[in-house]
Amino acid sequence: MEYDIYDFDKTLVPFDSGSLFIAYCLIHYPWIIITAPIILAGGLLTLLGIISFTKFKRACFSFVPLIPLERAVKGFWNMHEKQVYPWFFERKRKGIVISASPDFLLKEIAKRAGFDYLICTHHNEKTGAIIGENCRGEEKVRRLNEEFKDYKIVDVYSDSYKHDKYIFSLAEGSCYHIEKGKRVEFKYKEKYGE
Repeated sequence: MEYDIYDFDKTLVPFDSGSLFIAYCLIHYPWIIITAPIILAGGLLTLLGIISFTKFKRACFSFVPLIPLERAVKGFWNMHEKQVYPWFFERKRKGIVISASPDFLLKEIAKRAGFDYLICTHHNEKTGAIIGENCRGEEKVRRLNEEFKDYKIVDVYSDSYKHDKYIFSLAEGSCYHIEKGKRVEFKYKEKYGE
């Protein structure tokens, strides 16, 4: 079967949903500021190369047990669902959205925006901790192959040449780099020389 692949953050919306959700929660549930030292320490250790980005992301969502998660997610998307770029709704084929963002955050917008399929980072909804690997880079392709056995990828859309080289390589049609909400077509071989 033929599909298109879409990254989510800064591809289908103009923001990073995980970061914006953290900011939303700080405003609506200000007591989560007590987790700030954990997040700051995790960020510093990541910059120094002591811990992985996946471990840092675990620290970022350590506030999840302190909030009414389902209500927070619905409130967040009530504010931001209209920011999904209109061109996404004009798709000609079934689309697979593959994102590093948390599943507890993207499941709601997947329902509202009518995603055909969603693959993203699994998190424990009680603790906020990542289950398995962060769905980023090569992990996106591994997870795609785990979920789909027989597929043909036609077009791929992402805002990141660096992190999404692996999913761009699957395109048998066109690759689209998203720049300020606009689709800029390019050829994989011309960009990556492979």
